[in-house]
Amino acid sequence: MDNFIYDTPTKVYFGKGEEQKVGKIISEYGAKKVLIHYGGQSAKKSGLLDRVKNCLDEENIAYVELGGVVANPELKLVREGIELCKREGVDFILAVGGGSVLDSAKDIANGVANPDVDVWEFSMGTAAPKKTLPKGAILTLAAAGSEMSNSCVITDSETHSKRGYGSPCNRMNFAIENPELTYTVDAYQTACGAVDIAMHTIERYFCTGEDTYLTDAIAEAVIKSTMKAGKDAIANPTDYAARANMMWASSLAHNGLTQCGRAFQLVVHQFEHEVSGLYPGVAHGAGLAALWCSWARYVYSANIPRFLQYAHNVWNLDIDFEHPEVTINRAIDMQEDYYRSIGMPVSLRELDVKEEDLEKLALACSRNKTRTLTGYMPLSYEDMLAIYKMAY
Repeated sequence: MDNFIYDTPTKVYFGKGEEQKVGKIISEYGAKKVLIHYGGQSAKKSGLLDRVKNCLDEENIAYVELGGVVANPELKLVREGIELCKREGVDFILAVGGGSVLDSAKDIANGVANPDVDVWEFSMGTAAPKKTLPKGAILTLAAAGSEMSNSCVITDSETHSKRGYGSPCNRMNFAIENPELTYTVDAYQTACGAVDIAMHTIERYFCTGEDTYLTDAIAEAVIKSTMKAGKDAIANPTDYAARANMMWASSLAHNGLTQCGRAFQLVVHQFEHEVSGLYPGVAHGAGLAALWCSWARYVYSANIPRFLQYAHNVWNLDIDFEHPEVTINRAIDMQEDYYRSIGMPVSLRELDVKEEDLEKLALACSRNKTRTLTGYMPLSYEDMLAIYKMAY
């Protein structure tokens, strides 16, 4: 087991009706003016935004609003939010929505608190935020895990560049998680969420590291629970147990718990970021479903014992020790079948990615042939292109 630091400072308020406490919670931070940041119309139509405003009014906390966050949150709206906060004297950011809203809120908070740095430099890795505004979240979608992670992913729609960065400044001060707020999430987005949640831990499971059987057991439980909860929630959208387990899995899968003692690099996420960066209409979870199995088939020979453990402990397969590749490929096939069963794509073609763009994706992922992704098998531009082609 490798050395590690585990720090997850976000305070979670979990359960029915917890969003009604948001005014009192924010008052504890001494906030004078809040930016309420959200996505489309669903938060308005559901009455959630009005309930949030009433809670702030009860605590005499002023607020301004900024909606319009889309899937794959955009730099241009982040910049608009930063200017709005500066102009209005905002000292607290409240994100109401899913991972895209939360990431946009994080970037706005970092941009406001570091006015001498262009916020895009954080995404590009040429600068790091030194401080941030306090911020909280009311989660309405179980998927990205942004409510407890230190990551933030933003897209520059002008250049089709999608970049993520990690920082302690990206941690939410608190997250309110009421599973009932996800009842109206449609089947497709629920499925995308199930893929994304599980993938946050599946990718950690296949990072380098040894003798992490406790971390492995936690990871395996998160993966299996997410797949069950996702399928149950699709079958019955108001199944509280399914929505609750899926929402809690979202937080645990991406807060660092399932990587303790292991290295960290979400390789397939890097592949997918280029896809949804070039094709903004591609949902992140759908892109991951279309890519992971091809990646697994390409690299499994580099660590057969690890993939056998996954096949046995996650997919309950008996191991064929004479022909281990048979067991591994069966497990990958079962994962692919699971994606199909919940309506997820298993190829880039299903996402309307053009074959002639595969080289462009590999060039972007390899930073024009200057970056190699590490892991069980170092992946160069040629490897990336081969995986994109397999996934097509």
